[in-house]
Amino acid sequence: MSRKSNTQQRRQEITTAFLRVLANQGYEKATIQAIAKEAALTPGLIHYHFSTKAEILVELITTLTTVFEARFEDLLSRAKTPHERLRAYVEARLAKGEGENPEAVAAWVIIGAEAIKQEEVRTLYAQAIARELRLLQGLLADYLLDQGKKESSARHLAATLLSTMEGSFQLASAAAEHMPKRYAAKTVLLMIERFVALEPANK
Repeated sequence: MSRKSNTQQRRQEITTAFLRVLANQGYEKATIQAIAKEAALTPGLIHYHFSTKAEILVELITTLTTVFEARFEDLLSRAKTPHERLRAYVEARLAKGEGENPEAVAAWVIIGAEAIKQEEVRTLYAQAIARELRLLQGLLADYLLDQGKKESSARHLAATLLSTMEGSFQLASAAAEHMPKRYAAKTVLLMIERFVALEPANK
């Protein structure tokens, strides 16, 4: 395996520092100076690798997508049935425990807000959401068929579940103290199972 170049390593350090500042202080307070302090670098070095804060934000979207995908792939490696693969997806996105990253979740919520304001961020955010929808729809379709049900409802169910997940990220970041402990993954899985039970058989 090839080693990362100094430039790649430095960009990753800056992006990781930006993630921490963004998650804990918000986008407006995530200044170049704050990022530099978190990364233990000079502001000039930050500007050498990234022209603007928005450019770091764009880089972070790719980084977070990779983080989320890695947790899913780890859980997926132990799944054998369509139901287990679907469970792996839900737990990768929502479950507490090994691999969870509250700062990444908080940063993702902020990115969603910035997507409303910044066109480049909106494009990348929409692409990420589209990939999630396709993945979740495929997992749901496989599960529905495995249960002898029609797969036609998988698209709408995927959209509803993804909306639920994105909402749970928002609540975990802004109002966690008011939410039941460890409710999200368990409840989403129960919603799926009850929905599938009510679906007509695939005749």
